[in-house]
Amino acid sequence: MSTQDPLEYDDLGDALREGRALRSARGYRILFAQGDLNFISLTVTDPVPLGRQILEAAGLEPRDSFSLFGILPSGEFEDVRLDEPFDLRERGAERFVAFRTDRDFKLTLDDRQLAWGKPVISGAVLYGLATPGENEAVFLEVRGGEDRLIEPGDLIDLDGPGIERFITAPNGPPTYEIIINSRPRTVNDRRVTFEQVVQFAFPGQHEPNVEFSMTYRHAASKPPSGELGAGGSVEVKKKGTIFNVTRTVQS
Repeated sequence: MSTQDPLEYDDLGDALREGRALRSARGYRILFAQGDLNFISLTVTDPVPLGRQILEAAGLEPRDSFSLFGILPSGEFEDVRLDEPFDLRERGAERFVAFRTDRDFKLTLDDRQLAWGKPVISGAVLYGLATPGENEAVFLEVRGGEDRLIEPGDLIDLDGPGIERFITAPNGPPTYEIIINSRPRTVNDRRVTFEQVVQFAFPGQHEPNVEFSMTYRHAASKPPSGELGAGGSVEVKKKGTIFNVTRTVQS
């Protein structure tokens, strides 16, 4: 190959990280995902491909109602039309994601408005988009209430009224509010033991002839309600798991 011949391919991600323009090449590598953020490497032959060319490079049929988005360096999603050119050299979008849908669902993430092609988005996807710091987490804003911590395994419904708003914020130690004999208590562990609940309900030392019985409901574990015995434990919800404890003195 002479020095005038184009490269076999140039990688858009490498060009962005190196702060250089795309080189003349026979193909250009981009990252592509379908319905999630599990990206694979694709090669397109044109630095200004049509949206349908990107889908075809991924082995998808453009006529099957796909929506295609480029993820810009700012993290925002830009709609890529099937029959309009998308200049890889100017947009700086290395990653593309397609959804098999004819409807977009809007959300905001740290004041950025995004379009998502599914009625449900996972916590893992939100963390991938937000890239929070070491001591930060993603939260769902709750107007007039406590913001909800989003875990990577959570699924969030985007099909309700209004636009869901997500933020990244410092993440302190988790706390869980439980109700014991009609009184609210706070614990720092999601799993609560029989002995912990007894101490909340009846603090201090207990005589050998004192026995306790306990029921619970609205728990996160399965079953969500039932009886709890000595040595047992139950997984509680962020707020609202209820325990009833009774004490019996044996004669």
